[in-house]
Amino acid sequence: MSTAVVRAVGVRHSYGRTEVLKGVDLQVDAGEVVCLIGPSGSGKSTLLRCINHLETISGGSLWVGGHMVGYRQKGNKLYELSDKEICRRRADVGMVFQQFNLFPHMTVLQNLIEAPCRVLRHPKGAVLERAQELLERVGLSDKRDAYPAQLSGGQQQRVAIARALCMQPKLMLFDEPTSALDPELVGDVLDVMRGLAKSGMTMIVVTHEIGFARDVADRVVFLDGGRIVEDGSAEQVITTPQHIRTQEFLAAVR
Repeated sequence: MSTAVVRAVGVRHSYGRTEVLKGVDLQVDAGEVVCLIGPSGSGKSTLLRCINHLETISGGSLWVGGHMVGYRQKGNKLYELSDKEICRRRADVGMVFQQFNLFPHMTVLQNLIEAPCRVLRHPKGAVLERAQELLERVGLSDKRDAYPAQLSGGQQQRVAIARALCMQPKLMLFDEPTSALDPELVGDVLDVMRGLAKSGMTMIVVTHEIGFARDVADRVVFLDGGRIVEDGSAEQVITTPQHIRTQEFLAAVR
């Protein structure tokens, strides 16, 4: 249990009367790369949003970094955290969305340093140094003074990854980070993510890039209808899936 960065036990989530997550059990250990695959509407993105408390769970329990997400427990009672406490804990979790969500009125560098300086109150000099290093890491050091509108989609997504990393998170969540990109731009973003995985970052990635999942993930988890249908090594789940539903899905996307 000491190595668990994420632990979900019987997690449920509903939109109105529609139950999207139907009792999900998942553990992700430090340094693991876990890819979530499955059809649209299977609950993959909702699970990520619950992990980052962008959505609240309606049943079960969820821990990130040893802390219960959104709540603290005292005796047998749960108390909802304040917005300030939620923001403080969320700082340990970086999230990259399908859309890039960069601040359009800020330069690339300003996008990176805004949250570490304003939310974490880190010294600006140290944050600037970290931001420069991260831009170099994602191959965009020459774009530090550009605005998002001057960048390609792939470049904007790499900036979004660097911005998340600038907060020095312990966990990175990726919600289909290449789905909004033109095919020729996908490779650069996946290369950045491969490098991040090699560095030992704990990552949960919702993706339809089956080749990436096979090459990079320690584990692949297949969800369907709000439930985990299959969970195993990338080799096992992608190459020799055991469940008929996993087999059907992979046959359709290949």
